Amino acid sequence: MPRLNYHHLYYFWRVAKGGNLTRVASELHVSQSALSMQIKQLEESLQQTLFERRGRKLHLTESGHIALSYAEQIFEKGEELSALMRDNQAAPWQTLRIGVVATLSRNFVDGLIGPLLRRTDVALSLRSGGLDGLLNELAEHQLDMVLSNVPVNAEQKLPWRCQRIAQQAASIIGHAELEKHYGDYRDLARYPVLVPGPSSDVRTGFELQCEQWGIRPQIKAEVDDMAMLRLVARDSQALAIMPAVVVKDEIARGELVELDVLPNAIENFYAISIRRQFEHPVIRDLMTHDIDAILKSSQYTGIRL
Repeated sequence: MPRLNYHHLYYFWRVAKGGNLTRVASELHVSQSALSMQIKQLEESLQQTLFERRGRKLHLTESGHIALSYAEQIFEKGEELSALMRDNQAAPWQTLRIGVVATLSRNFVDGLIGPLLRRTDVALSLRSGGLDGLLNELAEHQLDMVLSNVPVNAEQKLPWRCQRIAQQAASIIGHAELEKHYGDYRDLARYPVLVPGPSSDVRTGFELQCEQWGIRPQIKAEVDDMAMLRLVARDSQALAIMPAVVVKDEIARGELVELDVLPNAIENFYAISIRRQFEHPVIRDLMTHDIDAILKSSQYTGIRL
């Protein structure tokens, strides 16, 4: 099949939308016969009939309707591109592509994107994965932003823009029936304990805190993924070390309780983007003045900076 001629497609699009060959020819400052010839050449290249004449009017065929749906997307994107390059104006409908590090609390992500879901001008594409893979996609313009609980440093070739947007002190979480037996932090030496993986800031802070207290906790399991840690905490009788936001639903239902707060075991939340000439307008909002408004309007109950 020959390569698609977008000039021919544009003429078809205008006629399909306008519905009147004579009027469209006048608007485009071409003769009616020249306009008809352009559309005919498009039909020949696609090997499909796009219009059929009924009386004095043109009607789209089934193939014509399909071609029109594609043409609409193509030329709407062209108009968005023109506005972005010329005026750096946001498109009427924007897709924001967010990568989420797999170890991040899903409740925190839900709190952050909740207000975006209520916006009528933004569609979201969420992708979960490891930090290195997500950063590669960010560098290749496949993502607009990465949410992480691990910071990254700017490089010469990749000028990462990493901003801490919130932090949450970890807590000692346990089943409701443990509440009446729990005394204080020294019980960490009596009960099995679930902890985040060794690369977690929470794990580091927790271990330093235990050294200060002079206790050796009974580590039953270490779990990198917060979603998995949430499930293990819910289904075991162990004490779990995690930010309370991770299990806020279980706490609200009375299944789990926050037994103690560990102020020195902090999980930080970062928004990572890359400095570009044409930055996504929603990213500009998230990384500047709208961060506080978004988090305050969510159900997130973490410690605000």
